[in-house]
Parts: sequence; structure tokens; C-alpha cells
Amino acid sequence: MMQLDRYDKEILICLQQDGRLTNQELADRIGLSPSPCLRRVRALEEAGLITGYRALVDARKLGLTLMALLHISMDKHTPERFENFEREVAAIPEVMECLLITGQSADYQLKVVVRDMDAYQDLLLNRVTRIEGVTGVHSSFVLRRVVNNTAVPV
Repeated sequence: MMQLDRYDKEILICLQQDGRLTNQELADRIGLSPSPCLRRVRALEEAGLITGYRALVDARKLGLTLMALLHISMDKHTPERFENFEREVAAIPEVMECLLITGQSADYQLKVVVRDMDAYQDLLLNRVTRIEGVTGVHSSFVLRRVVNNTAVPV
């Protein structure tokens, strides 16, 4: 694990807030000159602490207004069954997140986003439940996002 000093932590905080900062802007914010700032960013990327840069898109403005959480139960708890499920679910664009979980009657939790209830029904009946090994699906529908954080605490 890489040891982080205050500059590294500030870089991570700033880039999580705004990944489009130029190196000069980032250097100014954290109080370094541009060259050492860029070296530190590259070191954080090479160490795998910074895994990429992405645009955050408002799903609602694309007409994707229904978000659901699905608890998925599997018939067998074998590596092959789980690998197959994970491969299949990774190919479904509506799946925003897939978590292997414990402490519930389910094996996985999916967060999905779709246009409406008809699209959800299609996703559920024609994609998710057709994955080999899926024996149960329990759905909860999101009424409102209370916290929507993408930043990891540093």
C-alpha cells in the first residue's frame, strides 16, 4: 500500500471533486509547482489509486427515471456459477452496480436504471431471470436519492 502524504491526499480529494482540472489548476490548489504535481498524479495512477476519469451523467435527463435495487438469489454457490452470472450481468447496460453480498437471503444486489416500469419488466423477465442459476429476484424501487457520493473518503 502506497504511503500518502498531505499533497497526495489533496490531489485525490481535488480530482474526485473535479477530474477535469488542468495540472496547473491542481498544482495551484494544493500549493505545488506543476512538475512535481504532475509526477505525483502519475505516481498515483501507476499505483492504481487513480483508476480512471469519467463524466457523471444525469440519468433522469436521458429519460432513465426508474431506479431499482434487485436482490438476486442463486441456486448454487460455485465459482463457475458466480463467474457466469457476473459475466452475464456485466453485459447488461442498465446495470449500474453489481455487488456480491452476505447477510441477506440474496447473493447479489444490483442497482439498475431504466425508463419506466415497462422497461423494468422487460429487463427483469427477458434478461435477469434468464441468467442460468438465478432462482429468485426481490425488487425495491428507489423513491429518491438522499446521498449520491462518488468520492472515496481520503
